[in-house]
Amino acid sequence: MMNLKTELMPHQVPAVEKVLPSRIGGLFMDMGLGKSRTAFDLVYQRQERIDKVVYFCPVSLKETVHQEIIKHTDSADICVFGNKINDHNLPKAFWYVVGIESMSASTRMVLAANKLITAKTMVILDESSYIKGHYAKRTLRITKIAERARYRLILTGTPISQGVVDLFSQMRFLSPKILGYDSFYSFAANHLEYSEKFPGLIVRAHNTEYLAAKIAPYVYQVTKEECLNLPTKIYTTRYFYMTEDQREWYEAAKDEILAELERDEWDSTTIFRLFSVLQQIASGFWHRRMRRKGFEMLEFDHNRLDMLMHTIGEIPADEKIIIWAKFRYDIEHIVEALREEFGESCVALFYGKLSEKERTRQVSLFRGPARFFLATQSAGGHGLTLNEAYHVIFYNNGFKYAEREQAEDRCHRIGQEHKVTYIDIQCINSIDDRIATALSNKGNVVEEFREEVEKIKDKKDALKELVKKL
Repeated sequence: MMNLKTELMPHQVPAVEKVLPSRIGGLFMDMGLGKSRTAFDLVYQRQERIDKVVYFCPVSLKETVHQEIIKHTDSADICVFGNKINDHNLPKAFWYVVGIESMSASTRMVLAANKLITAKTMVILDESSYIKGHYAKRTLRITKIAERARYRLILTGTPISQGVVDLFSQMRFLSPKILGYDSFYSFAANHLEYSEKFPGLIVRAHNTEYLAAKIAPYVYQVTKEECLNLPTKIYTTRYFYMTEDQREWYEAAKDEILAELERDEWDSTTIFRLFSVLQQIASGFWHRRMRRKGFEMLEFDHNRLDMLMHTIGEIPADEKIIIWAKFRYDIEHIVEALREEFGESCVALFYGKLSEKERTRQVSLFRGPARFFLATQSAGGHGLTLNEAYHVIFYNNGFKYAEREQAEDRCHRIGQEHKVTYIDIQCINSIDDRIATALSNKGNVVEEFREEVEKIKDKKDALKELVKKL
């Protein structure tokens, strides 16, 4: 029997009460309100009537879901679909975490997921807006193979990003009986008006009150501002793994730095250098010091930037966002990705290279048309008031809690009328883990590690083992 390790928050209790009586349902809850934890409670209360849970989520969120299951339940029976999974080698588990995009890209994954689902399976579709395209291959496949499952649940913070057209596929996944239409074309004929000049362009929606009434019995919806019990600061984390190439360089960097050092050289400066190198590699690059004078720049494929872009996609398009990054390399690549996705004027920049006049101009830009404020903590972590945003993403973190606290407070100041959500992007099994632990303890990761080194400084092998665990 699976048990839960955490309690429901007050706003999650009515969500469970609303959805539990029905075999199908939706949780439309803002980021940070704990959609996954609420879903786990539904699983817990139904576990005697189900044989497994198949949890569909965006590929980039598979590890985040994995970590959430570990955090909130005592279940160790978790299978995260990877490159070697097929319908002939499925391990026995209670939880199966499957990437939504894989359902269009990999027949192997489709066959494996299809083999799992029975009448006693509970299927959860996280970020259900990923199947809003009624004709998309992944939408059709996931909907079809989930039909056999007795229990079906969708989770999203943004059920309607482009209008009521987004509702059709999400409700059809739950049951075509909810809206009462057998096909998208019947739905469109009753609710959508298309442009005569531009075929396919929806210009107006009709009978939306009817749609709201039809879905109301099956959906629980709540926003952060409606949850009076919430703290004014809400924290959430998005997890990812290194690529194989990154991992090889990450381990090589530890060996290289260890080989250069003598036992008595492990002071704060040395540790800072080691941690900075590891953090660089976890962010996709290494500004590597050569044995002779100079440096070389190494770059690696990595998942951090993809995770950032996915996280932005979870936030309503009309809301401003602050992004804190540590390295100039990060700034350059993030701004390129943002401009490619959202346009040239979408981002205001704030980092050390800019003059005071230009920094003032960039702040004004953010208070005007720019949606994103992209900054380094060293340049923008003090003095600014940025209450225009109430979503903050830490692409990576500094080593000191004091720096983090200052960065958080840029938009958590007098005049802020919203609860602020802080999102950390964290690389699993890397220096990010140690940094996150130190910051949660309001500490300094470099000084904490130095104290550990001091305790074992006469034991060379033990020191190597300590570094290997980073």
